[in-house]
Amino acid sequence: MKLKSIVQAVTTLALSSALLLGSTAHAVPGANHGEFEVVKHYALGGTEGWDYVGYDAVRQHLFISRASHVQVVDTESGRLVGEIANTDGVHGFAFVQDRKLGFITNGRADTITVVDLDTLRTVETMKAGGPDPDGIMYAPQLKRLYVSNGHDQSVSAIDPATRKVVATMPVGGKPESLAADSDGRVFVNVEDKGGIVVMDGKSNKVLAHWSIAPCEEPSGLAIDTKSERLFTVCANNRMMVIDARSGRQVAQLPIGGHPDAAGFDPVLKTAFSSNGADGTLTVVHEDDADHYTVLQNVPTEVGAKSMVLDDDAHRVYLVSSKFGSTPAATADNPHPHPSIVPGTFNVLVAQRMPQSSQ
Repeated sequence: MKLKSIVQAVTTLALSSALLLGSTAHAVPGANHGEFEVVKHYALGGTEGWDYVGYDAVRQHLFISRASHVQVVDTESGRLVGEIANTDGVHGFAFVQDRKLGFITNGRADTITVVDLDTLRTVETMKAGGPDPDGIMYAPQLKRLYVSNGHDQSVSAIDPATRKVVATMPVGGKPESLAADSDGRVFVNVEDKGGIVVMDGKSNKVLAHWSIAPCEEPSGLAIDTKSERLFTVCANNRMMVIDARSGRQVAQLPIGGHPDAAGFDPVLKTAFSSNGADGTLTVVHEDDADHYTVLQNVPTEVGAKSMVLDDDAHRVYLVSSKFGSTPAATADNPHPHPSIVPGTFNVLVAQRMPQSSQ
């Protein structure tokens, strides 16, 4: 994923607001879960952009991509506990807990940084399976990592034991976020095709290409493995719910503009979309496998397009900053991003609040 222009994305705000009006104005199934609120802000330095955030649940560490390095934050205190250097064009994170290793994709360097999760020291920098490694996911049931290679339209499988690429599968478009089910199948959003590609993680073969029109530019992807439902968020203010067995479109839910990440809490049966253009976190309840309700649009911050879920504590971590002016376009940078105001980059902690007694 790349940090798209927030200024350009804000133009979707009017459409987003119109879609969201009335979505939470009445009593809905799942409302007894209590509402989410942003309860903490952790200030961090730096004026670099960002992409994915990752969560090491064992050590309660938040990993934040910052252009050419990674900031690691203690989620309880908000303290910066370490930095990982030499991650040029850093995108995503995956954690292999039985080996105490983290894997970080570096899009400009075409590499993957392997770090010791206890010490945060780099143990290896390996060559990626293709140019512009972006999204990354670990599938424990397969004992494989999967990496989206943005520039050659493929997904690579990596053995974390040997740290070798074991297969690379063409997906016919620009791959983004990944998810896996309980039966060894791997799914990836294909951003420029408006679709999902299904892969067999055991044979390393592509099984199906599913169109998810009218979804445009799908980015974040999450899965409910029990109900076999995929949740993909789209640039045109939609969350699509897809049957993970057939590719059937189950539901469309209105969300905010410029979503870039999705999550699913299996205990609360709740899906999330972080929406950078209008600064909201959309909370969607799974009433049953075929019916869904937007419960909330939690105010966050404009630019908070990236998120990660701690489903044990039912917390969502997002990141954003305040923005300054946008530099003029040049031949080398035809789509410049707005500047980041120094001292404003921060982590937002959204948490489910106890339901007040009536």
